[in-house]
Amino acid sequence: MTVLVTGTFDGLHPGHEDLFRQAKALGDRLVVVVARDKTVQAVKHRMPRMGEVARLQAVAAHPLVDLAVLGKEGDKLQVITEIDPDILLLGYDQAVFTDALEERLAARGIAPRVLRAEPFQPERYKSSLLYESGENG
Repeated sequence: MTVLVTGTFDGLHPGHEDLFRQAKALGDRLVVVVARDKTVQAVKHRMPRMGEVARLQAVAAHPLVDLAVLGKEGDKLQVITEIDPDILLLGYDQAVFTDALEERLAARGIAPRVLRAEPFQPERYKSSLLYESGENG
């Protein structure tokens, strides 16, 4: 069973690792989609501290991750459609590109279960907080 997660992953921290653990517990293959630099700029109105290739390499090197890929520019759902996961695990606070997600994916002929991860110490390991403080994030 393939589980897919998406995100920026601009410096892996324990919150990301917990997301990977939760995802891996749901299936036997974990695929992680790393957001493109241009997507991060458009969504967060800032460039990530690490470039997309460095972020991709860091995620790919994580022992729980079976496959890491860069997202697609333009159609953000294309990569999900291509991977066709059994489960799509959203971050506990992930809001971007999630509106009517199940319906939009069904219109493309795929029907993954869309679940929401449990938070892991969000007061400490929320990426935006870490970014603002200058720590990994």
